[in-house]
Amino acid sequence: MTAAASQVLDRVLVLEMVRVTEAAAIAASTLVGRGDEKAADAAAVEAMREALNSLYMDGTVVIGEGERDEAPMLFIGEKVGSAIGKGPKIDIALDPLEGTTICATAGPNSLAVLAIAEEGGLLNAPDVYMDKIAVGPGYPEGIIDLDKTPTENIMAVAAAKGVPARDLIVCVLDRPRHEALIAELRKVGCGIMLIGDGDVAGVIATSDPETTVDVYMGSGGAPEGVLACAALRCVGGQFKGRLLFRNDDERGRAAKWGITDLDKQYDLSELAKGDCIFAATGVTDGSLLAGVKRKKGKMTTESVVMRASSGTVRWVKGEHRTA
Repeated sequence: MTAAASQVLDRVLVLEMVRVTEAAAIAASTLVGRGDEKAADAAAVEAMREALNSLYMDGTVVIGEGERDEAPMLFIGEKVGSAIGKGPKIDIALDPLEGTTICATAGPNSLAVLAIAEEGGLLNAPDVYMDKIAVGPGYPEGIIDLDKTPTENIMAVAAAKGVPARDLIVCVLDRPRHEALIAELRKVGCGIMLIGDGDVAGVIATSDPETTVDVYMGSGGAPEGVLACAALRCVGGQFKGRLLFRNDDERGRAAKWGITDLDKQYDLSELAKGDCIFAATGVTDGSLLAGVKRKKGKMTTESVVMRASSGTVRWVKGEHRTA
């Protein structure tokens, strides 16, 4: 079901979100392949913050770079915008540089990512891990479930698609914690696309037939899960997520942000509610977007911006003059 259009979001132009992610991507691109993750991330953060503060809104960062004592800019709870206290109230989820390691090593699929919704529309997820599974549009509701085994989920998706399991491609983060998952998927016979970083792009890939990715599985950051859900709300698909806690400190962090049911399996619409806008700009070349390119006297960028209420997806190629 398409989300109802938000009059609040109507006041924050869709293309303004692209300008924000473009600014972050351009800033980070100056450090591609330089081996300095922190410097690249800091450049993207500073540029995104400056761009957000130029917009007429009363924005609150609900997914950011960490808590106030951990991040100098764009921390969870930070207020941004030029109309704090009087403009439209907006929830913001952001990752100024999705894939810091990718950027530092000039790998594929590094992005600047942003999602916005009306106040209360995005889950204020703590910075912990989340178990995730996602598929693109066109499947019966409830086709995936984290209470099922990976094998059961794969067989259900294969049956719904009308193909054998060996014809499916599953995207998984290449991490030691996924060894058992990868072994089980290989036993089922499906193909596996291992990615080094950037699971927002991995989840979104399930919605684009050009990527050949059918399913995303595995654990990654909870904030990235919310960002990916904002995108899937716009283009269709299903997502299930469950927070994973390694210690009491992480459980306490969840309680601080109002999460009381620590074992809850979240649905797509619980992580990103109502109307929302998702924007991303490529920092490095990837399956979703081309990266920033520098030519004599100009730079080019490639972005995507999506809106849930209209189901609109716009691909934006920008040309920026340089001094």
